[in-house]
Amino acid sequence: MGLPGGNLLIDTAPDLRQQLLRERIGIVHSVLYTHEHADHLHGMDDIRLFPFMIGGPVPVYASKHVQERIVRVFDYAFQKREPTHAGAAPQLHLVTIGDEPFEVLGARIQPIPLIHGPYCNVYGFRIGNVAYCTDTNRIESSSMELLQNLDTLVLDALRFTPHPTHFSIEEALHVIDLLRPKTTYLTHLSHDVDFETVSAQLPGHVHLAYDGLRIPLT
Repeated sequence: MGLPGGNLLIDTAPDLRQQLLRERIGIVHSVLYTHEHADHLHGMDDIRLFPFMIGGPVPVYASKHVQERIVRVFDYAFQKREPTHAGAAPQLHLVTIGDEPFEVLGARIQPIPLIHGPYCNVYGFRIGNVAYCTDTNRIESSSMELLQNLDTLVLDALRFTPHPTHFSIEEALHVIDLLRPKTTYLTHLSHDVDFETVSAQLPGHVHLAYDGLRIPLT
């Protein structure tokens, strides 16, 4: 995500290195986490190059719970000993976030509390009139209030059939009808969502997200 002060990366997927190379993203200035699940966290080691470029540890914005998982899974990045060589482990600066807005790289970010099944709370994020809400199957009314008057919404929609921790496409369309953003992109799609077939079935203001999609921040 290109912000006034640099590039903000939301989550570090296991195939992060391939994603960065494919999209020709040469530098990441900060990282922001939605939640601690493996498919959103386990590519963190691939940011170890960026401290050389930005001149210090990479700021990592995450809830306290996500930080605890980061320290547990990537314990080698937090060991209090002299590294064997530069770049031996990611250099990270953990910054705790909560429900209140905060600033990163010159942009104001509003966290959006989301429910991701019975055992996991997630943050979506709003920057200006663009919101990103992945990995959720319920949005409480207080969070719906934070998602009013959007130009663009990126929303979880795993598949057609119900799922215990993700919106189905039908459920996502219901949320879209309530929020009425100008444009919505459905994300976190499963393999059985055929892009061409489903795209033709969606309302004109709703689209399927895809690798390499560019969305202007407004």
